[in-house]
Amino acid sequence: MSSIIRDLEKQGRRDFLRSFGTSMAGISLSGIFPGERVFGAAPASALVNPLAVRPAHFPTKAKACIYLYMYGGPSQMDLFDYKPELQKNDGKEVDMEIRRREIRKSKLLGTRRVFKQHGESGLWCSDALPNIAAHMDKLAVIKSLYMDSFAHGSANLQMNCGRILQGHPSLGAWVAHALGSSNPNLPGFVVMLDPRGGPIPGAANWASGYMPAAFQGTVLRSTGNPILNLSPRGQVTHEMQGDKIRTINAFNRAHLAARQSYSELSARIASYDLAYQLHTSAPEALDISAESLKTRQLYGLDLLKGDHALSIPPAHFGRQCLIARRLVERGVRFVQLYSGGGHQQQNWDAHNGVEENLKIHCPEIDRPIAGLLADLEQRGMLEETLVVWGGEFGRQPVWQGKNGGRDHNPKGFTYWLAGGGVKPGTSYGETDPLGHEAAVNRHHVRDLHATILHLMGLDHERVTYPYGGLDQKLTGVVPAEVIKGLLA
Repeated sequence: MSSIIRDLEKQGRRDFLRSFGTSMAGISLSGIFPGERVFGAAPASALVNPLAVRPAHFPTKAKACIYLYMYGGPSQMDLFDYKPELQKNDGKEVDMEIRRREIRKSKLLGTRRVFKQHGESGLWCSDALPNIAAHMDKLAVIKSLYMDSFAHGSANLQMNCGRILQGHPSLGAWVAHALGSSNPNLPGFVVMLDPRGGPIPGAANWASGYMPAAFQGTVLRSTGNPILNLSPRGQVTHEMQGDKIRTINAFNRAHLAARQSYSELSARIASYDLAYQLHTSAPEALDISAESLKTRQLYGLDLLKGDHALSIPPAHFGRQCLIARRLVERGVRFVQLYSGGGHQQQNWDAHNGVEENLKIHCPEIDRPIAGLLADLEQRGMLEETLVVWGGEFGRQPVWQGKNGGRDHNPKGFTYWLAGGGVKPGTSYGETDPLGHEAAVNRHHVRDLHATILHLMGLDHERVTYPYGGLDQKLTGVVPAEVIKGLLA
């Protein structure tokens, strides 16, 4: 008791009560939560910049990830998953599960594309993507993924956030949380959308969920003002805006001095600083005027007209791919580009005719993605940049409707990865002979997430965030495994 009185005299009543209260709480909880995790978050003074660089769990090649997301669900058996048995049985009637537990007689639909093997690896690619076909030796193609949902909304959420329900952090947010950003003037996670619209269910696909908002995806526009409301209105100059931000943050820091456990305030200070820096850093990163004509043509920026009435010029996605390279070059950890927007044939959702769908969207992305792979390689950046391609699920091997459409298929679909420690020229896993269901080396999408984190130097079991009484993880509570067959 005498030591307590001496502490009280030294510290003052308020400081003593604060330290005494937290000490008693720590003692009472120490048997349940041993160690430094009794109080969860670190003091706010240690969290001034939520995106400060944090070390990876183990040495890795990849420093950044570019995720090329084909919204709507691209047709694997028309692009990368060649199925001779499907071709042989084209037009035959079979019993097949179309939606969950809905089995009905359907007519098999073989591809109308021409497949060839490419490069030294002999990986298959169809003539729908002739430019990407020239880079097959760089790719690790996994053909045996499956997921839980037949519906776009929940499938997009599971592919992006690991769960079929909204409210959980996205893959990019987990990477930003775990590694931070190596450029304090740019966000750690950037998203660019298709001009025809965003995916279902919108911003939940790149949200930070229950983690601080600093980790959510920042949506950048590739033309015009990169971020809406970024520039001050009226006669306010950049210098005047800076004075305003510095004054606000000075008051915030004074308020923070007596509230060391209030991490939200330190995050707000950092977000004000970042927003001010974005006035100059975002436009500079998105300004491609300094890029050579040869580089611009490599990405297809000279292709200003689409091949179909519903298509957009390849120059749009090409510009985004070029900006993605510029962003990772400047330290952004995670960039996600969406191809496809709106509904039906405006995205990769081929209900109304798979051939028409391929004619709309493949030319939009073919040269831009091939250009991105070539440019990263020639700059020596491919080894340190992980490139991921795929959508929320694949397509069925049977007819839908009168125009040769294909319905959703989460039971077996294809993704590919390149660079960043990936084993190039790899074909991993198989669907059944008709391409309907993952059959050999089957992997749930949680395994793909674990693999992406691993390639970024992160152990998926250790990338956690405390919420709701659990150490939440991107891969959830069901055990996940790294797909070692994709690793170099």
